[in-house]
Amino acid sequence: MRKNQSIASLSKGVKTVKSLKKKDSPRSLSKPKKVLKALRLFATDVDGVLTDAGMYYGESGEELKKFHTRDGMGIKLLQAQGLITAIITMENTKIVARRGKKLGIPEVFQGAKDKVAVLGHLSEKYKIPFAQMAYIGDDVNDVEALKTVGYAAAPADCVEQVRQVVHYVCKKNGGEGAVREFIDTILAVKNPL
Repeated sequence: MRKNQSIASLSKGVKTVKSLKKKDSPRSLSKPKKVLKALRLFATDVDGVLTDAGMYYGESGEELKKFHTRDGMGIKLLQAQGLITAIITMENTKIVARRGKKLGIPEVFQGAKDKVAVLGHLSEKYKIPFAQMAYIGDDVNDVEALKTVGYAAAPADCVEQVRQVVHYVCKKNGGEGAVREFIDTILAVKNPL
């Protein structure tokens, strides 16, 4: 599979998310430090996670997205620790391809309707079990991916369905450093003082 290509061949459509029963949030793990220490792959959604979920349009109709610089540095820090980094998004824009290239993210999947299928592809490609993957997402199309990985997170302004299935809810909103906050949590366990 080529980088930055649409994964229509992997997509089976977005599954309908049933109403979730109220339960304690975030989802608990018996040994979160053990899970965080074992992580080998970090994947993120874009809109509402790496960006503030706003859709900005210029006078000529061009689409603009605002990314947070510290999120980018966090991704570089993970890469320096040997983690595989990935972007998995339903959108398909040149902006995301450029951001992925600038950050040296080796796996950029756009047009991803079935994010679990993409995670499955990455699991096979890198021989990494789902339990050693982290994912951060914010909306209903991320729920199944969040339930699949070993450690799941969401920005503070995520939708309620996401809040109910993640292990960690950031204090920061999407596009305002939530990704860096999550990464710092991972790195604090991987590299204790």
